[in-house]
Amino acid sequence: MTRPSSAQRLARLLAIVPWVVAHDGPRVSEVCERFRISERELIADLNLLFMCGVYPYTPDALIEVDLEGGRVWVRFAEWFRRPLRLSAPEGLALVAAARAILGMPVAGNEKPSALASAVSKLETVLGAGGDDQLEIELGAASPDVLGALQAAVGESRKVLVDYYSFGRDETGTRVVRPWRVFSSEGHWYLLAWCEKVQAKRLFRVDRARSVTLLDDHFEPPGDLGPVPVYESRSDDPVVTLDLAPGAHWVVERYPHEGTVDMGEGVLRTRLRVSSKAWLERLLLRAGPSATVVSGADGVAAGAARRILATYGHVTSRE
Repeated sequence: MTRPSSAQRLARLLAIVPWVVAHDGPRVSEVCERFRISERELIADLNLLFMCGVYPYTPDALIEVDLEGGRVWVRFAEWFRRPLRLSAPEGLALVAAARAILGMPVAGNEKPSALASAVSKLETVLGAGGDDQLEIELGAASPDVLGALQAAVGESRKVLVDYYSFGRDETGTRVVRPWRVFSSEGHWYLLAWCEKVQAKRLFRVDRARSVTLLDDHFEPPGDLGPVPVYESRSDDPVVTLDLAPGAHWVVERYPHEGTVDMGEGVLRTRLRVSSKAWLERLLLRAGPSATVVSGADGVAAGAARRILATYGHVTSRE
């Protein structure tokens, strides 16, 4: 019998707990029959609950499990019985996320009325309703451009895109075969086959000045799987950075070629750099938490010097 993964056990436990609570002391055999597990598996799952609770993890803040006379009870700590109270920052974050969802284009321009009603009530409680209503922009992408690209993906139609390339700082037109439109970290992206370079490319939708649907259709590829918003190429130059704790997000967010712990919280990592502009933006965001150790063909040093000359924040040892 295949051993269940941690994710499968967690999903099962999340189903078992409310069922046991709702039935107020069901027989162990009933629980096992209901969830098709053995008594040994059930006991192992329930033993995990003894370690679940909230800070400071004292007995009154932990979940209790009682097994007696062939029956089982799950009792929540008093903390779980209190009404949920959101802080103002938590409430605003929830409103912002919901507003972002409401701002996403959907088929037929239909909006989830229940969500809109809930957001309106929450804004009233937070004092952000009426004239103070939050406005959330999704990556500044033009609704017309975004809608045209989504239609092109659905119909497998080629499009002519007037596009600004940030890395080359130039605008040009190209014919692409749009495969997928998706959002990530506040921006909309288009994954497509570019006929100009005869290769797969990822485009930021907000950098598309205009989109024209063409009459030509194409055969879309199969399962594309997950799409990273940044993907280096093997011929990209390499830069080595020392990252203080404030810049550890770099290795969490971008593909890299390994890290070395240099002590005192500093990680040394190697990144492939697609363009000077990309590196400059990365160094600017990292600020004094990033130190350029070395680069390829002066790419890293040149970018660091320009940032240093402008802001005086980034240091370079190259």
